[in-house]
Amino acid sequence: MSEPYPVAEPVLDLGFAQLDVDRAGRTGDPEVVNGGGKTPGQVVGALRALHQAHPGRAVLATRLTDEALARCRTELPEAELDELGRVATLGRPVPPRGRVAVVAAGTADLPVVRECAATVRVFGATPHQIVDVGVAGLHRLLSRRAELAAAEVVVAVAGMEAALPSVIGGLIGAPLIAVPTSVGYGWHLDGLTAWLATLNSCAPGVVTVNVDNGFGAGVAAARIARQSVGGGDR
Repeated sequence: MSEPYPVAEPVLDLGFAQLDVDRAGRTGDPEVVNGGGKTPGQVVGALRALHQAHPGRAVLATRLTDEALARCRTELPEAELDELGRVATLGRPVPPRGRVAVVAAGTADLPVVRECAATVRVFGATPHQIVDVGVAGLHRLLSRRAELAAAEVVVAVAGMEAALPSVIGGLIGAPLIAVPTSVGYGWHLDGLTAWLATLNSCAPGVVTVNVDNGFGAGVAAARIARQSVGGGDR
């Protein structure tokens, strides 16, 4: 009989958080700070502690408020901040393996795109952003087919009826992750319309994450890209 997985795993007790400092050893990637619901001081404290626990690579904080971004700017001047994507990166990313095309239907989708791109970079792949190529002007997307074909993974970010992932699914054969967003005119039910559209795509091979979840799509895309190029690495 195999030994059970140990219950006690290394954690770093910050009082307000129990950081999983062994996660990189188990999964290949360190824990990420979700800024939602945290005070600016908690965000800075957790991000700094994660960086100290993983000095050889970058760590990430997402969903940051304006106040948390300002606190990071003051107390972590070496951090790279993206106000539009609402993320902070501390440390140098590992050498990338594989390319992820992060495609935006419209400029309104850029906050999700930037969150996704930052995640892809921290999780060990190269993001390539293709912006404002929604299906209302299909020629814009068709002119970028070579860039799509060069990627190991494509993330398609779209709101409204979220037709972009289905169209891309008919143009390429790479793994394709759809990210429905909560933008659009009228009653789009906070992205529910886009989410259902991506779930019901008629293009084969389209998988979808939750509404506005650029982080989740970025994690999955980077891991697929790394394995595609790195020969089965975690």
